Order: sequence, then C-alpha cells, then structure tokens
Amino acid sequence: QVQLVESGGGLVQVGASLRLLCAASGRTFSNSAMAWFRQTPGKEREFVARIIWSTGSTFYADSVKGRFTISRDNAKNTVYLQMNSLQPEDTAVYLCAAQTATDRSIAYYVSSRRYDLWGQGTQVTVSS
Repeated sequence: QVQLVESGGGLVQVGASLRLLCAASGRTFSNSAMAWFRQTPGKEREFVARIIWSTGSTFYADSVKGRFTISRDNAKNTVYLQMNSLQPEDTAVYLCAAQTATDRSIAYYVSSRRYDLWGQGTQVTVSS
C-alpha cells in the first residue's frame, strides 16, 4: 500500500520548535518531489516547503523561510520539517504530499493540485 504517514505535531508555545515526520512507503520515492502543506478550517491548503528527493533541492514559502527546514533521510524513507520560532499563525494541520515530476519550475510545486499522494495530516497548535 502506497502511503504517507505524518507524525510529530502537538501543542507548543510561541517561540518553540517542532519536528514533523513524513514516513513514505509502498513505492520508490527517490524520483519524487515531496512537499509540506498546511491547512486551517475554511481555507485552501497553503504551500510550506518542497524537496526534490534525488537532489535535495529545497524551496520555501516566504512565510516560513529562515524558520523552517525540509530534509529527507534516504535510509528511513522519511521527509522531515523542522519548525523553529513557531508563531500562532503557524497553527494548522500539516500535510505531507508527493508527486513524480521533479524537473518543473518552482511555481509548479506550489499548487496542491500537482500532488497525487497525501498523508492524513498532523495538527500543530501554537499557543500565545
């Protein structure tokens, strides 16, 4: 079964850090682009960060640049999102996503419609 399983969310205070995990299984992901999105009630999914699995190339939304870091561990088939200096506006369900196009422009990866595999999400709540 091809799947993405997120974990690592929780309730933290302003300024704290969290590390989210996305465990990928069921197929080869080395030829994939992996991304983190986040979603709050009544809003569309918002792009957070993307990594090309084979090259490690990364790209971030302006709202998280300098605070969040996306990475992957080939041996564990896992993608991470290290989140530092968390703010209340970071509160959301964070979802991991995958797609097999790895050679497109940066703008291509920002749209959630480009991704064909999604995890169930993990809740991150930042309390002030």
